[in-house]
Amino acid sequence: MSELNKIAQKIISKGKGILAADESTGTMTKRLDSVKVESTSENRLLFRETLFSSSSMKDCIGGVILYDETIRQSSSSKKKIPELISDSGAVPGIKVDTGAKTLANSPEEKITEGLDGLRGRLKEYYKLGARFAKWRGVYIISEKYPSKLSIFSNAHSLAHYAALVQESGMVPIVEPEVLMDGNHGSKECFVKTSEVIKKCYEQLDLHKVELKGTILKPNMILPGTNSKEKIDSIKIAEMTNKCLKESVPSEVPGIAFLSGGQTEKEATKNLNEINKNNNTNFIMTFSYGRALQQSALKFWSKDLNNIKGTQEVFNHRAKMCSLASKGEWSEEIEKI
Repeated sequence: MSELNKIAQKIISKGKGILAADESTGTMTKRLDSVKVESTSENRLLFRETLFSSSSMKDCIGGVILYDETIRQSSSSKKKIPELISDSGAVPGIKVDTGAKTLANSPEEKITEGLDGLRGRLKEYYKLGARFAKWRGVYIISEKYPSKLSIFSNAHSLAHYAALVQESGMVPIVEPEVLMDGNHGSKECFVKTSEVIKKCYEQLDLHKVELKGTILKPNMILPGTNSKEKIDSIKIAEMTNKCLKESVPSEVPGIAFLSGGQTEKEATKNLNEINKNNNTNFIMTFSYGRALQQSALKFWSKDLNNIKGTQEVFNHRAKMCSLASKGEWSEEIEKI
């Protein structure tokens, strides 16, 4: 087992998933504005530190994706944030892309930037304690999108990033997100997601990336947010498992789903169904942002000093996601 494979296995070991706390300052400001909390560096740190020092970190969270601001901060006990995360048994990670920008010659689509100077930044992040990284490519679905240009360009960037991350001794999370926005059906999502993922692995192979030392972070197969199609979690699980079984090489140790626009409960229920019907050799777990944090954020916003209460809310959500990653969640347990 290679060192990179060991790190990947630790992040997604049984019952554990990833806490995506890598919101940029702009995104985190929107989240805090939505609950009427001022977005200061201190408040952003206070909320994140509250989550990182929760008891569920030990049993439910295998990795935490950080943003550049957070990886450089220290907790109230003067511990560096990556050290606080490592002490809980989880692996600190870092978002390294610099965001999705307009794709030249296809203005409705996006290309993720951040390759310039990445090798140097990765060396610094490794010294700061990061042992995995994340890069997100985004794709839209419509009659003519995603275009071949978008599919190729984002796959190439993801593969180039992954090669550099492994060179630096870290595990790359490969995140090709086919967005839920639009009125497309689940079948269209299946076809486009399959095409996107297959192209990513074609490029990863070309870049000689060691797949056993990677984690895939895909979307589930869902109808678009404006679609009239109604689909239950059993069908979502069936289509998602089929897509991944056909598109992802067997060497990949695990898959950590993004929650996209799903509610906390939807993301938990769908992940649970995927695991109950998991006919692949992949570990299937979570890499959730809002679907792990939203209830805790709302609770915390009412009293920023109620750390214990906020942690209880977060612990419950993390426990539900952990159970779902083993196919052991139920509506009854959710209500306890």
